[in-house]
Amino acid sequence: MSKSNEQTIRIRWIRSGIAFNRNQKEIVRSLGLRRLHQVVERVDNPAVRGLVAKVAHLVEIIDGPDGTVRPSVPEYTISRPEPAKAGLPEGEPAPADLESESAEAESGSSL
Repeated sequence: MSKSNEQTIRIRWIRSGIAFNRNQKEIVRSLGLRRLHQVVERVDNPAVRGLVAKVAHLVEIIDGPDGTVRPSVPEYTISRPEPAKAGLPEGEPAPADLESESAEAESGSSL
């Protein structure tokens, strides 16, 4: 199918094309995928990558015989931002802390 010196990618169809645009279904077919969970091997070039990008919600790129996913986007974590306490003297609570304390006081007095 392909020359030994060309890089290839393995593509797996993971989600049905039902309720999606007809063009997206045609792209999945043009990649050579006929059945759900089928894996095909294609030459790794910009044209194939572009087709995969258009239907990224329907297919995945896998790597190796064990089926591990090759990450296309580096993994990262989202951390909570530190509360801004600029201009407050040490020891004084931030305005958000004051609101939570007053809400607790109101809920405690109603019991």
